[in-house]
Amino acid sequence: MTPDELRAALRGVPDPEWLATALDRVAAEPATIARLFPAAGRHCGRADLPDLPGWTADEAARALLLTALPAGHATQAETVYRTGDAAEKRAVLKALPLLPIGVAGVPLLHDAIRTNDTRLVAVALGPYARHLDPPAWRQAVLKCVFTGVPLAVVADLDDRADGELAQMLGALADERRAAGRDMPADAVALLDRLTTHHREV
Repeated sequence: MTPDELRAALRGVPDPEWLATALDRVAAEPATIARLFPAAGRHCGRADLPDLPGWTADEAARALLLTALPAGHATQAETVYRTGDAAEKRAVLKALPLLPIGVAGVPLLHDAIRTNDTRLVAVALGPYARHLDPPAWRQAVLKCVFTGVPLAVVADLDDRADGELAQMLGALADERRAAGRDMPADAVALLDRLTTHHREV
């Protein structure tokens, strides 16, 4: 995902002039993002973007606003995350891979993963989750299984899944069986892949 792709997908927003002006304002006066970020849904709509599966117009507009921040002001992302509603938090999490912040956004991932909002948990495990250390990442994957978040949302799942995750999933599967409860099909499939791989190795 790139800012240019976001711009292209937002061509049909209800108020393109507002978005263009907002982007210029944020670039010139970074502090204005605190006011403009929440207003994006009102001006750009909240519809799904057909050219950008998994994104809504307000998410894409908010992500663009964050990318418009001048160098050195990307920490504004944390401010709008902390003060935002769930939709605004999701937009920040989706924007993180586009921002020049290195690992500075990791605390936001931890916050999102701790919540009971499965949509936040799902977005937190997107591409930026590569910055999560292995133990935190494994716990986040396990939380997906617990809460019913499809594992398809987890970026780089097969590349990062390892023997320790297999052990954790196996223990959870045993608990579920003992309680007469099923594991989600995608978790069973992942455990099968991991078990097969480690037998072959």
